[in-house]
Amino acid sequence: MEITFLGTGTSYGVPRIGCTCSVCTSNNEKNKRLRSSIYIKEGDTSIVVDTGPEFRLQMLINHITDVSAVLYTHNHADHINGIDDLRVFSETGPLEVFGPKQVIDDLHHRFAYAIGINPYIGGLPQLKTTTIPLKGLQIGDMQVIPIPLVHGCREVYGYRIGPFAYLSDCKEIPPSSYEKLVGVEVVVLDALRYKEHPTHMNLDQAIAASRLIGAKETYLTHLSHDFDHDTLTRDLPRGMFPSYDGLILHIDT
Repeated sequence: MEITFLGTGTSYGVPRIGCTCSVCTSNNEKNKRLRSSIYIKEGDTSIVVDTGPEFRLQMLINHITDVSAVLYTHNHADHINGIDDLRVFSETGPLEVFGPKQVIDDLHHRFAYAIGINPYIGGLPQLKTTTIPLKGLQIGDMQVIPIPLVHGCREVYGYRIGPFAYLSDCKEIPPSSYEKLVGVEVVVLDALRYKEHPTHMNLDQAIAASRLIGAKETYLTHLSHDFDHDTLTRDLPRGMFPSYDGLILHIDT
């Protein structure tokens, strides 16, 4: 399985508009973060998790030309507002889109024009939406298991695929969700900033969650301009790493 980090930033992105802090003005490319998203490739199947505002750029930067399906974690703008650019991947037929019920309902409300068969091939997306069941489902070569998370009042899912789990945008991981993570070898966790936040894990909380999960490797995402990549790399415990845009992981399945 190959995982590409398309974006690793918070909802503002990094650099943040108008900010002159040392991270936002850094020349280190690993401090430049588009909105959080990943691309997963396994066999003949490819899945994008979330389509934020820079989705088109993320596809171009990473030379991605094939998407089999889309998984949505939740319905915040920084995770869904690039949905229109899915038109490229649905020119020959509907593209399958999966997520929590709240997300699917919201897509039908906010992006009704993109749902279903469209006579103007190429001009508009053609999306086939499905509420993903808690027991999970098979998408091509991947068995996808949703992991319910706490992120304010939103219905939010992380996802487990084999030995890999992606848990962005969460304040807490419920006990029942920790049970679904037993045996995970590589996990991606939300870590917004150093200070506590009402709807996101801060760094200390992400470190604590990583220890409870017990994965061999933990990568932090949804990173704000609080974090300088090199400083965070130096300060993290063994087995934990800051992710960065363009990072590629290869995981045995």
